[in-house]
Amino acid sequence: MAPAGLFPIGLVGCGTVGTGVVRILQSSADLLAAQAGQSLTLRHVVVRDLTRARDVDLSGCAVSDSLDALIADPSVQAVVHVVGGVEGPRQDIVRLLQSGKDVITANKALLCAHGDELFELARSLGRTIGFEAAVAGGIPIISTVCTALTANRILAIEAILNGTSNFILTRMLDRRQIYDDVLREAQQLGYAEADPAMDVDGTDAAQKLAILAKLAFGTAIPFDRIARQGIQNIDLQDLLAAADLGYRIKLLAVARLMTERLEVSVQPTLVRADRSIAMTSGAHNFIAIEGDAVGVLKLAGAGAGRLPTASAVVADLVDCVTGRAACTFQALLRLQQRNPLPLHPSADIARRQYLRFNVADRPHVLADIAHVLGRHGISISSVRQDETEDSVDGTGVARLVILTHRAAEGCLQAADNEIDCLDSLRGPRIRMPIAD
Repeated sequence: MAPAGLFPIGLVGCGTVGTGVVRILQSSADLLAAQAGQSLTLRHVVVRDLTRARDVDLSGCAVSDSLDALIADPSVQAVVHVVGGVEGPRQDIVRLLQSGKDVITANKALLCAHGDELFELARSLGRTIGFEAAVAGGIPIISTVCTALTANRILAIEAILNGTSNFILTRMLDRRQIYDDVLREAQQLGYAEADPAMDVDGTDAAQKLAILAKLAFGTAIPFDRIARQGIQNIDLQDLLAAADLGYRIKLLAVARLMTERLEVSVQPTLVRADRSIAMTSGAHNFIAIEGDAVGVLKLAGAGAGRLPTASAVVADLVDCVTGRAACTFQALLRLQQRNPLPLHPSADIARRQYLRFNVADRPHVLADIAHVLGRHGISISSVRQDETEDSVDGTGVARLVILTHRAAEGCLQAADNEIDCLDSLRGPRIRMPIAD
């Protein structure tokens, strides 16, 4: 057993977040001891590659490439698990819980896929799982939903939950750069992975939204039921056109109650430029959460990165030491026992839309598109066409932007299918909702 006044800790994974945890434990040891009432002592570190150099001092703890020694140490009561992937981490956390240890994780993909299973296992064993760092990095949104807002019925969540996409969209507009160039810069700065697909296609934000929606609304949402669209097809001209119209384009994660049904989506969306969420720049996250009593709360800050994410992990550790984690985890379990809400049929969701087409610069093209929209009950609010050089033979390409009045998604999809068959289209087009 550990000496009185010491709280031994295990760490699985010593990459970006793991090294951040070590740094905070070492640099803020006195502050953390005062907060926790005990000294947090790192006793075991488990890594994949023992030969890899790391920029933190691990000389005071046992370093291995196996969980076995960590699991066998009865003095370790809490383990930080910050390894990516799903199946391997699931097996690790099951073993850790079964060995009598509380677990802190930042793995949103794991919780999205197996959260219910792991939470139930932890409950049955009298253990806890802390996961503040899994959503929005250093922003304390999990504790806000689970404890601070318990007097409220949550009505809506509107958020920027992926810093990589927000960085790309911000940089493109501010520096008038194209998507591919900014993506490369994001990779060089460490904001985007070598394979950025999960960030830019909306997967990462959708996983985080599913976790938040489960806590806020007591409803498990199958991942494939979240309307999801990425930012890959947005070009600089879309951002400039939106800005001219008084909007910014953001990858918006939304979960809201609509007549006792739940609407969930992750889509690039036009947001009024004077709104706080539109002014969230760079790799920052933003979450607006509306309660029936408190109104709208707004939280913003670093949604990723070594130290912001590690800050949330260490906060969960301190909660484990003080006993707050057990109270919060029980509150979380109670939140999940509510009657689930039905999902609002996506075809019935009505919103204004931004439509952008690259079309042949010839007569009747706009009329053809307007005719299709009109047949499906979609009313046009405004039309903008960039000026092009005169093309006598009709080989020129024009850029056409249409804003619509509110229209149901089912009608829009039916119109999409017809418009895709028009021979006047030249290259990809895009459709994005406009936030009211």
